Amino acid sequence: MMIKVQAMTTAVSGTPVRPGKTYEMSVLDHLMAAHHLRIVFYYRSEDMRKLRDSLTEALSYYPPVTGRLERRKEDGNWEVKCNDAGVRVLEAKLDVSLDEWLRSARAEEEIDLTYWEEMPENPYIWSPFYVQMNEFEGGGLAIGLTCTHMQADPTCATLLVKAWSDMHRQSSIVHPPFFHPPGLRGRINPNTDTKSSKYYAAKSKARPPPHAKMSTATLKFSDAAVKKCLSDVHTRCSDATPFDVLSALLWSRVVAAKASMNMDGEAQTALSICIDFRKLMHAALPHGYYGNALHFSSVSSTMAEMEEGGVGFVAEIIHHHLSGLDEEEYWSAIDWVESQKDMEGKFAPPFRMYGPELTCANMEHLPAYDVMFDKDVKPVHVAYHVGNVEGEGLILVLPSPEEGLGRTVSVTLPVEQLEKVLSDNAILRLEPTVLFSGKW
Repeated sequence: MMIKVQAMTTAVSGTPVRPGKTYEMSVLDHLMAAHHLRIVFYYRSEDMRKLRDSLTEALSYYPPVTGRLERRKEDGNWEVKCNDAGVRVLEAKLDVSLDEWLRSARAEEEIDLTYWEEMPENPYIWSPFYVQMNEFEGGGLAIGLTCTHMQADPTCATLLVKAWSDMHRQSSIVHPPFFHPPGLRGRINPNTDTKSSKYYAAKSKARPPPHAKMSTATLKFSDAAVKKCLSDVHTRCSDATPFDVLSALLWSRVVAAKASMNMDGEAQTALSICIDFRKLMHAALPHGYYGNALHFSSVSSTMAEMEEGGVGFVAEIIHHHLSGLDEEEYWSAIDWVESQKDMEGKFAPPFRMYGPELTCANMEHLPAYDVMFDKDVKPVHVAYHVGNVEGEGLILVLPSPEEGLGRTVSVTLPVEQLEKVLSDNAILRLEPTVLFSGKW
């Protein structure tokens, strides 16, 4: 299977940006600077030529997207110079059909449907956003968006593409961008004595385990399969959510895979959980809040406890942990990041938030399948990848094209562990459709 890039152009805003306009990066934006995002939307048919025009219209609503990063003179922190330098757009063709690609491509090949350049020392001419439009043999299109995590979390990045699709259908933008980075800044009376602030402090000093070759697979769990999981744990955790049971299932199977490789059954094993808190605040942020609104926390157990209690026990401790998170935890994490500034007010260097322990991100809420460039024509599949992940691995619980409780789960683990997880009977009995594993 070959992907041939045929052109690279620059898309600019359809409306000129006011000269001198800048956009400051928030506290959490600086925190996520070590990572980048890749998202791929697959469609049965789209016309690339028409899409270019609507992208220009959509970018008029997003001045920071077409700008360039620079350091502020007063404190050395990042801001965007909204100079409408544009978004890099690539056009590519594949020599396989969409169905063959979805059936046989590997995760590392899917990455090639997106384009990314690491930020140089002087990023003044570097584009923080890239779009790659890929045409399949016989019809079908994959739209790949790549961006620095410093400017957008998965919700923000998804809504950017959704705004593009809204403009393409000549509709109003359902969730317009809300630009207000001061909305998430440290408080006058900070509190850095919480579980979250202590967790962030420990994470900033953590060192990843020895490097291991990683592999990724995508598992599509049907509505019936997720309902079965919920039914199985009902007596132990009656109000469990799909995220609770799927994260519990995958975490427990990863631990079992490690156990077969001589892991100490009494040793503590931790799971880092990532959630979007836009709608969890007392004064909720708009869906379109631009930037990052993610919170990381940790739950732990032992292999022996997990094996004895089963998925129900693990789902219960995850559910209890997430239910116990209150708004003070979110704010204290922000306070802690602020407290790490130097004497001039410059943020500390970023560290990897995804890792080093196994990380599971709840992205069920993403409106990925509402990104419709033609009326009522949904993507057949949407894939998400996070760049610069180190450590034990990453699990993303994502929406599914299927109605109901179906979910798509992206699993990135050391190669040997992933093979064990994919062949685990607890997974196989749910009969997930497996994509991009290169083997299954």
